[in-house]
Amino acid sequence: MKSCRSMLGLCGQRLPAAWVLLLLPFLPLLLPAAPAPHRASYKPVIVVHGLFDSSYSFRHLLEYINETHPGTVVTVLDLFDGRESLRPLWEQVQGFREAVVPIMAKAPQGVHLICYSQGGLVCRALLSVMDDHNVDSFISLSSPQMGQYGDTDYLKWLFPTSMRSNLYRICYSPWGQEFSICNYWHDPHHDDLYLNASSFLALINGERDHPNATEWRKNFLRVGHLVLIGGPDDGVITPWQSSFFGFYDANETVLEMEEQLVYLRDSFGLKTLLARGAIVRCPMAGISHTAWHSNRTLYETCIEPWLS
Repeated sequence: MKSCRSMLGLCGQRLPAAWVLLLLPFLPLLLPAAPAPHRASYKPVIVVHGLFDSSYSFRHLLEYINETHPGTVVTVLDLFDGRESLRPLWEQVQGFREAVVPIMAKAPQGVHLICYSQGGLVCRALLSVMDDHNVDSFISLSSPQMGQYGDTDYLKWLFPTSMRSNLYRICYSPWGQEFSICNYWHDPHHDDLYLNASSFLALINGERDHPNATEWRKNFLRVGHLVLIGGPDDGVITPWQSSFFGFYDANETVLEMEEQLVYLRDSFGLKTLLARGAIVRCPMAGISHTAWHSNRTLYETCIEPWLS
């Protein structure tokens, strides 16, 4: 077997030095091309909207992600839009679960969740009930994670004859729990009623015993990072510190996350997440509730760094 083979067909022949010099510029054309350097792709992003919202509200956020992370697959889930967002939250959780499962299945490297307002509670429930989720960053964007206790335009439209001081009479009834906003209504002056009647928030917070509590906590702790975003000029989330797991005591004094029983008892994993450095808090002033997903500075400061 001959040991000398050549792409140029010049085996066994000796080229003059001048010919060698003439051929040098053409060598790159004759040799196999080197493989292009591989650029790691970005993890897919799933966006979940809030109360009375739709996918259209997130057009600016989509633009920002496409500019800073070109090629990222972004899915704004178009479910429970508008008035349908008033459906009970467990019903919404089931619907969104069916939508995210195939997205996660196609992304073995993991996904990111950006969940706005009420959608942040839907996402936290998803992380609790899904034992095989692969969420890297859960970005909670101005979400009432410890509940809501404030008069807003939404409430006045939905319950025009009620105020926050007496809304518990509606929300803590079987009929009231059929409305999403009542699923996380948290009246600090009627804590016993809240604990007994809340069919959603008290359960995902681990404030009321239920047979799935241990499993839900284990599932929630699968998340890579929990990014909490909110601010004092929100104007809707009340208290605004609820976006960071702070909330009122019976005197309406805000207790921060580390003072909440759900943290001290580590009932669903907050204390464990903080201990491992997985909780990121990003407060920002000067942003109203409906502007969180369109503010470029907020995106660059609090969201973009976590979209790996």
